[in-house]
Amino acid sequence: MKSATSFSRSGVSDWILQRVSAVILAVYFVVIIGWLICAGEVTYTAWHDFMTCTVMRIFSLLAIVSLAAHAWIGMWTVFTDYLTVRQMGAKASFIRLFAQVGMALVIFVYVVWGIMILWGN
Repeated sequence: MKSATSFSRSGVSDWILQRVSAVILAVYFVVIIGWLICAGEVTYTAWHDFMTCTVMRIFSLLAIVSLAAHAWIGMWTVFTDYLTVRQMGAKASFIRLFAQVGMALVIFVYVVWGIMILWGN
């Protein structure tokens, strides 16, 4: 049975999505570090030009979405594994729901804010 709060249709899909998002985030990190190493003196203008080129904007958007998916799957797993009736008592379902709603709001704000930064003028 599929949970209403899981990210995809199965645990295998979630597992694959989390691994793919981790690779995307690792490559993004390497690109940023590589640019910082190769750029020499990093000025605002150089950083701005690098980050506002279309390829980096798209890559940054992909990284933001990857981080959101990675965080959702990871935290959903932690919440469903540790915020249980056995661990927390009778109020576990409420606590887990509260934690998931809070996490969803934070991730939503993060994604919207990221998009505003990337594509805003």
